[in-house]
Amino acid sequence: MAAELTAHELIAQHRPTLDQALEAIRTRAYWSPHPEHPKAYGENGSLDAAAGKAAFGALLGTRLDLGQPGTDGWVSGEVSPYGPELGVEYPHADVDVLLPAMKAGQKAWREAGAEIRAVVCLEILKRISDRTHEFAHAVMHTSGQAFMMAFQAGGPHAQDRGLEAVAYAYVEQVRTPDTAEWSKPQGKRDPLALTKQFTPVPRGIALMIGCNTFPTWNGYPGLFASLATGNAVLVKPHPRAVLPLALTVQVAREVLAGAGFDPNLVALAAEQPGEGIAKTLATRPEIRIIDYTGSTSFGDWLEANARQAQVYTEKAGVNTVLIDSTANYKGMLSNLAFSLSLYSGQMCTTPQNFLIPRDGIRTDEGPKTFDEVAADLARSVDGLLGDDARANALLGAIVNPDVKARLEAAAGLGEVALASREVTNPEFPDAVVRTPVIVKLDGAKPDDEAAYMSECFGPVSFAVAVDSSADAVELLRRTIREKGAMTVGAYTTDDEVERAVQEVCFDEAAQLSLNLTGGVYVNQTAAFSDFHGSGGNPAANAALTDGAFVANRFRVVEVRREA
Repeated sequence: MAAELTAHELIAQHRPTLDQALEAIRTRAYWSPHPEHPKAYGENGSLDAAAGKAAFGALLGTRLDLGQPGTDGWVSGEVSPYGPELGVEYPHADVDVLLPAMKAGQKAWREAGAEIRAVVCLEILKRISDRTHEFAHAVMHTSGQAFMMAFQAGGPHAQDRGLEAVAYAYVEQVRTPDTAEWSKPQGKRDPLALTKQFTPVPRGIALMIGCNTFPTWNGYPGLFASLATGNAVLVKPHPRAVLPLALTVQVAREVLAGAGFDPNLVALAAEQPGEGIAKTLATRPEIRIIDYTGSTSFGDWLEANARQAQVYTEKAGVNTVLIDSTANYKGMLSNLAFSLSLYSGQMCTTPQNFLIPRDGIRTDEGPKTFDEVAADLARSVDGLLGDDARANALLGAIVNPDVKARLEAAAGLGEVALASREVTNPEFPDAVVRTPVIVKLDGAKPDDEAAYMSECFGPVSFAVAVDSSADAVELLRRTIREKGAMTVGAYTTDDEVERAVQEVCFDEAAQLSLNLTGGVYVNQTAAFSDFHGSGGNPAANAALTDGAFVANRFRVVEVRREA
């Protein structure tokens, strides 16, 4: 464990970073303190590529003892989507012992104040950042992401999202002053005078339910938002993606103890195979906040049943791209091909439906029919993934058998514009790697509607023929309203169509990307600038990250005294 960290040392080290984060969320300009390039690590205590890989390798087959109270056994069973068993054992908790121990540390954590909590959180993030190479392998071998994506999305981008949540939490807590002198004139009599004290107080213990595909990127916002606002946090990882979050808990506990706080403010709840402890934990009276990323069905269950808690969900939707016209046909196809291929479409932001007028679209290369657009998009994906080495670097591995089953079933839903193919990964021959499938459907046929109006998570997309761009706009509206969308894309050179699409996204609260043809993609968002989800349609009830995401994690309690 590192030497004790005083409040003065923490503020001196991390207040400048917090101030930069506060400025970034105010301006929405590009900023990140966490390097994206693997070669940037290896100095000032951070692990370089070789040391990070060795550190990950040293974890395999070991027991990760976090020193938590109430440990009544050990849990293991993670298998990498690339094939190898990880063999790491994690503590299994008796929650009747662990939850009271977590609550015990909240008083001192509350009394520390918003600034100290923020800089302690930043110290946790800094130590995670120093181990980015190690975390990247942990994310890769639990999520199936290719290494570079696991490094960036699971490392610096996840850390950015955590820091963003800390910054928003700080802003909301200091909005009200610590103290105020209140004096009300009473004419000839003495004024009424009070001294008022205002204290942000936590709701209680927060439960963060992790996901399989992005355990850190989706997990850090809720974890750090709750911790920074004074709450203890119980981390319940997805059973197939425990290691990245277990390492996070380990780091957090070390930093909290080194800063003089109770390490039990952050704890891990790993589960035995088939135990299903999320429902049990979610309805415990001690749990007052829940963060969840995953299936719509369980998200809906949490919202309906965890009535004692403030529930933040990111569920799922049917992400849609409307294609009306484009001034850069090749750029559009290239951009969309990359969006479909990245991590085998296993992202909550990957486009699923492409709404294309059946009479075709206008382009800088002349008019293109519906069939031509579908075929050209298929060729663009084929060209991108034609080389197996590049395909493996983009696709990663299929994360679970359900995704593979959906992919295989999709070919029977309509005419196949792009067939999926198997890709061999020479380094990991047991990995299941598949290229995307594109299926053509008719927006006017009820049988086809049943397919494209259902979420098909994974490397599956539908080219949907519609009667006109106006019909596409209305189908877009209905899709967002009924199914939700994390992202919407549109390609048009027509001002009226652009305005119509924007109005739909304003009405239905969906995040819109227009005419992307370069190196920014509809399924990527940048911390401090882009909002991930809106919280305003069925895909999610929260946005990463805005004031609403943090403000309800605490309450301000006032104490009044006569002056």
